[in-house]
Amino acid sequence: MPVRVAVVGSYNQDMVWRCARFPVPGETRLGAFDTGPGGKGFNQAIACLRQGVATHFIGALGDDALARGMRELALAEGLALHCETHAELATGTAAILVQDSGQNLIVVGPGANAALGVAHVEAQAAVLRAARVLVTQHEVSYAAVVAAQRIARAAGVLCLHNPAPPVDEADLELVDGADLITPNETEFVHLLRLRGLDAPAADNVATLEDSQLHALCRQLHAGTVVMTLGARGAFVSHAADQRRGDAQPCYRSPAQRVKAIDTTGAGDAFTGALAAALAQDPAAPFAEAVRQAGRVAALSTERRGAALAIPRASEVTARFPG
Repeated sequence: MPVRVAVVGSYNQDMVWRCARFPVPGETRLGAFDTGPGGKGFNQAIACLRQGVATHFIGALGDDALARGMRELALAEGLALHCETHAELATGTAAILVQDSGQNLIVVGPGANAALGVAHVEAQAAVLRAARVLVTQHEVSYAAVVAAQRIARAAGVLCLHNPAPPVDEADLELVDGADLITPNETEFVHLLRLRGLDAPAADNVATLEDSQLHALCRQLHAGTVVMTLGARGAFVSHAADQRRGDAQPCYRSPAQRVKAIDTTGAGDAFTGALAAALAQDPAAPFAEAVRQAGRVAALSTERRGAALAIPRASEVTARFPG
């Protein structure tokens, strides 16, 4: 099987406003504006591609200047596109506020992403079956993502699902159909509650004992859970009989020390880089893939933007040798 990753997901044009601190309700603050490519699916695809893996992106766009800009960028990057056009809809957009600490607030206007068709995804079955890893999220039509996952699973493709942004009960079908999931703390708590399980506050998740986190992960998902914890790194929980080359069923992968200026897209950088590492060397210990993904995500926070802030493999090696 070729070293290839398929990503079914969203493209959004990010509209970014930067300010010293977030305005409170009713307050107006001055700041600076920028715009660039983003969307969870596109960010993850670029992260994977920039780690040296052939990457195919399946999605939906409008027929507008934003879509044309995206296609030009994909061509320049070498990303293989399989996107349908919805002329009656706008290309997806995202409004992002970033304060000086690096924290962000985001509102997404899905546009064409929400109209990604099942038939279009099914027409890409050959691309999906030829991948080593399928990456999915929640920013496009849910039915289309389910269709992609079913095709990939039937072909024995590793299914990596990023359960973001949180949605309703339909969350669990894609979670249950995945081999591994990559929630952050908020998404993790959301999924626990959908399961009807007692869940801690999202702010307290990272402070739980490893044994407590592992127990919650085992109740949540039958496969591997990789929970991203921001500056606290990541927590990994495996099923007892499927440790993916790791010695321990659960452990923490520490974060790299960086000077973060913008965390937008860091979780996507992690998920895309994790998919790339798993595609490149499926037999390597899983912990090595998680460590590499953490390095890619960390370095991305030292740059402004989303997709274009994601570093290439050579840059990661130079920044974090050894």
